Amino acid sequence: MSKAEIRIIILTGSELRHVFFRKYMALQPGIRVLRTYCEGLEKSLTTLIQQKEEITDYRQRHLQARDCAEYDYFNLFVENIDDRSNPVHIPKGSINDTGHVEALLAHDPDLVVSYGCSIIRGKLLEEYAGRFVNVHLGLSPWYRGSGTNFWPLVNGEPEYVGATFMHIDAGVDTGEIIHQIRADYCWGDTPHTIGNRLIRDMTRVYADIIRNFGKLQRMVQPSEPGQVKYYRKKDFTEESVRQLYKNFCNGMIERYLAEKEKRNACVPLVKNPVIVGAGNS
Repeated sequence: MSKAEIRIIILTGSELRHVFFRKYMALQPGIRVLRTYCEGLEKSLTTLIQQKEEITDYRQRHLQARDCAEYDYFNLFVENIDDRSNPVHIPKGSINDTGHVEALLAHDPDLVVSYGCSIIRGKLLEEYAGRFVNVHLGLSPWYRGSGTNFWPLVNGEPEYVGATFMHIDAGVDTGEIIHQIRADYCWGDTPHTIGNRLIRDMTRVYADIIRNFGKLQRMVQPSEPGQVKYYRKKDFTEESVRQLYKNFCNGMIERYLAEKEKRNACVPLVKNPVIVGAGNS
């Protein structure tokens, strides 16, 4: 693919981080966003916790802090940038509905690009095999499923926080890996400053991948680990959040920074030589 302008359709969510992503992508030279399908918040982790738990619940506080941090990080951009992403708002989980799929195919995009949408099944996978790119906020194959940058911090493994760009397939975070980046850290970080910085870096690198899609090299894939860590939303417990903040209070990030080179070397990333950008440690 060597077009001067890559025509894409984005599949994403409706959290502030997703709005930032689609608006930023639509401003990038060489990229034209034909349409963005934005799934709603009906089944988001925040909504599910709010429906079941009291306001004093640690999970609730953690998610409220995440929303506040996203507002501080992304809202100025979101509120002051023209929206050229052509958003269409749809219910969570409906992206595979026949009407949406047929409308997407009618636009005939060069690429379909996903970030934070529901699992894609059926016709879209068949029609856009090899032209459907997804970002998994986590490092595959080590962490898969839900909250894959939350759990490395709960487990005391900051070196496993990152983003994996992949060709999408029918599995969960199992597609052929194109490129990976690792989160950047600094002294005094919180879970949310780490996450927002990574989203910013991921978005920049994603745009680079889209612009250079026709030049990407097929990469040697990492070996499957002896034990893949796979998490679901139901694993997000009160105890896990308490452990997360205990790790931060006990100097987990400072220890990682002191041992960064050694620890990162134990978790080698897939680095596509065509891609340059932030978060490439």
